[in-house]
Amino acid sequence: MMFVTLSLNPAIDQTVELDELRPGAVNLARGALRHAGGKGINVAACLADWGAAPIVTGLLGEANDAPFNALFFARGIDDRCIRIPGETRTNIKLLDLGRGDTTDINLPGTAPGAEALDAALAALHAAIRPGSIAVLAGSLPPGLPAETYAELVALLSEQGARVVVDASGAALSAVLAAPVLPHAIKPNRFELEGWIGRPLPDQAALLAAARALVARGIALVAVSLGAEGALFVAADAAVRVHPPSIAVGSSVGAGDAMVAGIAAGLGEGVPLEALARRAAAFSAAKLQEAGARLPGRAAVEAIAATIHVEPLA
Repeated sequence: MMFVTLSLNPAIDQTVELDELRPGAVNLARGALRHAGGKGINVAACLADWGAAPIVTGLLGEANDAPFNALFFARGIDDRCIRIPGETRTNIKLLDLGRGDTTDINLPGTAPGAEALDAALAALHAAIRPGSIAVLAGSLPPGLPAETYAELVALLSEQGARVVVDASGAALSAVLAAPVLPHAIKPNRFELEGWIGRPLPDQAALLAAARALVARGIALVAVSLGAEGALFVAADAAVRVHPPSIAVGSSVGAGDAMVAGIAAGLGEGVPLEALARRAAAFSAAKLQEAGARLPGRAAVEAIAATIHVEPLA
């Protein structure tokens, strides 16, 4: 199975560890870690740890691409990203060790030139084969219209790919308003509420919103709920996964790991319950690791065996 990810606005994630985050005060850090990141990059890294051989496409700043080059080499990831002048943006992740949560400070990135963008999209289309799983994930760089992912969904679907989208805001709204819909999406509660325009305070409301999207033609809607688990909704079934109680190293990239688990499940054609368990296990396993990394296939499968999957009526 061929997995292809697109990262038009990747980032180097700098995670700063704090005993306690105190806004408006001087904070003394325990330490800091830097990882090549961005949603599409993270998804590819987790798929590689699972044993797949993903292809990454997109844009990288040539001035600081060393962390990405090292990641791709170490994980056996096929790098087809286009280098552009300047640096890839750096995102700051403030990890409050006392609370166990992370505050993100994400920079906007650099507007790409038309020639570089065309080259990146050409590389994406060249990598696609019928049956490929194509993952479009993350924010769009400045200057690109919100309809960019929606247009790509139509083009990639025409090539025979099953497209998984993990986007938010205007980009997600454009995808969901387009005549050709993706095969799967993974909004979190807040992204789904932002699209639908009202609070979704409980499971019944979330399930109804997800089922409405499935009825419009999306094969799989996964709604991530953080520590509360996730809903996985298809045309013939719906389930809720309850994550295991584990020690959390960093939540950075946990949602991207879930997308990787969804892609892996789709690629292997597993039933909904098994796909949901695997996606939740990817996410839980990532919580034990720094950066976009899984502890290995056997460890992920062991976590999956502990995850409770609840069928929903």
